[in-house]
Amino acid sequence: MQELIEGVRDFRNRYFCTHQDLFEQLAKGQHPKVLFITCSDSRIDPNMLVDADLGELFVIRNAGNIVPHYSNSKGGEGATIEYALKALEVDEVIVCGHTHCGAMKGLFKLEKLKKEMPLVYEWLLHAEETRRVIKDKCTTCNEEELVELAVAENVLTQLENLRSYPIVQEKLRAGKLNLYGWIYDIETGNVLIYNPDRGQFLPAFTDPAICELPVRSWIAPEQQDRIYRGSTR
Repeated sequence: MQELIEGVRDFRNRYFCTHQDLFEQLAKGQHPKVLFITCSDSRIDPNMLVDADLGELFVIRNAGNIVPHYSNSKGGEGATIEYALKALEVDEVIVCGHTHCGAMKGLFKLEKLKKEMPLVYEWLLHAEETRRVIKDKCTTCNEEELVELAVAENVLTQLENLRSYPIVQEKLRAGKLNLYGWIYDIETGNVLIYNPDRGQFLPAFTDPAICELPVRSWIAPEQQDRIYRGSTR
C-alpha cells in the first residue's frame, strides 16, 4: 500500500503539475469518442496501448472482455454501454481481447470452476458460444491452441452480443457507430484488427517486420491461419 501512496505523490509531482490545462478541461466534463471494452488482466493498459490521454477513452474492463447479451445484461456492462452511446455519444466501440487470457483458459475448465469459483463460472457462461465453436471445430487442438483460437473467436462472440443492444442497433442503423474487434499480443505489443469484409484479423501495421505473430513451436500454419481469420466457422 505504501508504494501506491508514493505513486500518488509521484503522479501529483510529475504528471498532474505539468498537465494543468488538461485537468482543468477534464474537471468541466468528459467527451470520449471511443468505448474500449477489454480484459481486467493486469498486463493491459488501454491508454498506454493506444497512446491516449485521459478523457479520450471510456473503458469497460472485466474478465474475458465479455459483453453479456442484452437479454442477460443485468450488471454494469449494459448500463455502461448505454451511457457511453446515449449520454456521451461515443461513436466507436472496440472489443479488445489479448493473448494468454486466463478467462479463455477457464472456458475449457468450466466443471472445475463451477465447484471452485462459481461466480467466475457463471460469468464465463456469457462466452459459451466461443467455447462451443472452438470445441466443435478444433477436436485435435491441445490446450494452448484452444486458448489462442478462443481469444480470437471470443472477440467476435462479444461483438455479436454487443449488436443485441437496442442502442447499438439504433446507432448502427443511423450510421453513427463503428464496431471493431482487436487482439493485443502481450509478447510483441502488436495488435490485430478484425476485417469483416475479409473475415480475418489483420495486422494493424503494414510493415512485414511488425506483422508476424510471435514464433511458437506448438502452433501449426493452419492454426495460425485460423487465428488471423478469427473464426473456425
